[in-house]
Amino acid sequence: MLSAGLTLIFSMLGVLNFAHASFYMLGAYLGYSLAAHAGFGVALVGAPIAVGFAGAALERTLLRRARTSGPLHELLLTFGAAYLLAELVKLAWGLGSVSIALPAVLDGPLLMLGDAAFSRYRAFVMTVSVATLAALYGLLRLSRTGLVLRAALTHPAAAQALGHDVARIGTLVFAVGTGLAALAGVIGAPLAVVEPGMAEAVGSIVFVVVIVGGLGSLGGAFAASLLIGCVQTWAVGSTASLGTIASFGGVRLPPVWAALSMAQVAPLIPYLLLVAVLACRPRGLFGKREDDA
Repeated sequence: MLSAGLTLIFSMLGVLNFAHASFYMLGAYLGYSLAAHAGFGVALVGAPIAVGFAGAALERTLLRRARTSGPLHELLLTFGAAYLLAELVKLAWGLGSVSIALPAVLDGPLLMLGDAAFSRYRAFVMTVSVATLAALYGLLRLSRTGLVLRAALTHPAAAQALGHDVARIGTLVFAVGTGLAALAGVIGAPLAVVEPGMAEAVGSIVFVVVIVGGLGSLGGAFAASLLIGCVQTWAVGSTASLGTIASFGGVRLPPVWAALSMAQVAPLIPYLLLVAVLACRPRGLFGKREDDA
């Protein structure tokens, strides 16, 4: 979901938003405050809407002006916005970590697989993520609104001539993208530690997912997120060593490297996959060349 929001903004506006993970963090903190006072259901709806309005304000007041000066100004602006949001979160909620309690209806196991339990809340997170992606795909590909959005991207002058406000469409897209990031923060908060460094913890992985899947491809972001998640989860739970895995390819590693377990190298796997994909397919798994678009 977090990668889908970043992909939406890039595919529609051409802006690689470095502050995207910060909106995810802001959504988690707002969700924490709303859940504490009004319940988890209100947080699930209210936090993405509030962050979406904040994203729309950023795009309308600052980013729209920076876009006229080129992509470097966009990157610098979103990079600075990320630091600003991090400091605002520290001022508002402090330096300590907080947590959102699981709703009673979603607490407890859904399935028992031997000694392991699959929780109801994880099933809820998966359902919301897939449903959001399906709704986003349907909006962009099967509705008149999506047709207008894509027309404003590829032929802005023609869309403007037909009476569509292209600038307002850009603001709407940025608001939806940041709202998706906030929604990911709200539903992910009960499973993770909500603290001021959470944006840095997920920010790099989000960009890896988007690049591996292909810049601008929602389907690619979905496939890459599943691929990276499954491979990294397998590595964390594996008892095999790096030398054992390398031996299947006929590669002999130095003893120091061969003794490393897959769990120890698991944090490096997304970045190794990124290097491999860029070396073999620079436009990503589902990305398109400019001349193929």
